[in-house]
Amino acid sequence: MNELIKIEVKDGQQLASGRELHKFLEIGTEYMKWFSRMINYGFVENIDFIVIVKNDEDDTAFGGIRKSTDHLIKLNMAKEISMLQRNEKGKEARTYFIKCEEAWNSPEMILARANQIQSRMIEDYTKKIEVLENKIQEDKPKVEFYNDVTDSKHTCDMQTVAKVLNFKGVGRNTLFEILRNENILQPDNKPYQKFVDAGWFRLIETKYNDEMSGELRIYFKTVVFQKGIEKISNILKGLGYLQLEK
Repeated sequence: MNELIKIEVKDGQQLASGRELHKFLEIGTEYMKWFSRMINYGFVENIDFIVIVKNDEDDTAFGGIRKSTDHLIKLNMAKEISMLQRNEKGKEARTYFIKCEEAWNSPEMILARANQIQSRMIEDYTKKIEVLENKIQEDKPKVEFYNDVTDSKHTCDMQTVAKVLNFKGVGRNTLFEILRNENILQPDNKPYQKFVDAGWFRLIETKYNDEMSGELRIYFKTVVFQKGIEKISNILKGLGYLQLEK
């Protein structure tokens, strides 16, 4: 797909430049006047868009630096603004933004973002291990836990799934509860075998040393494959949960 208008990602959301959209739509009115008129249609700063002040090089004979204001706008707002123009360029822009959203919410992109979150979580955990490396005996269970978690290639834990799917009011614990109520997970949060066989989940055996007793402990962690993420998303939608914009 050709990039008609640059899309950037900030805090997990797709945003478009107001100035680039203004240019693409071939608006005759000066940008700031046009944008001020657009926000009168009910758009709210820091909800639908954010203000960006940039330092640009002055190309005039005076030279130097001049400040310019741009706006990063959510794609829902960008689509509405495009349709407000009531012309072919507006329709083209709206279609482009819809395709950007579809690509962003594809199963492949959802899994890619999930893996990024998982990688950051592992990286954060590694840093904590490094800070405490002088306490080798104390840190042994943490290191073993880390090693087992990193074996879960191409899967995500339930906390990551909840963050990536981003349904309103559905965090890790709520997601576990919903899946238990739907008879997908057992009371101990292990998946029923038919869902393991169907490629939704797998169980990871995790070992750690009890700091109090020194005994080796084993527990099982449920992780989710891409297919399972898609199925869980469909279940939540079917139950009426609202998926927030990513």
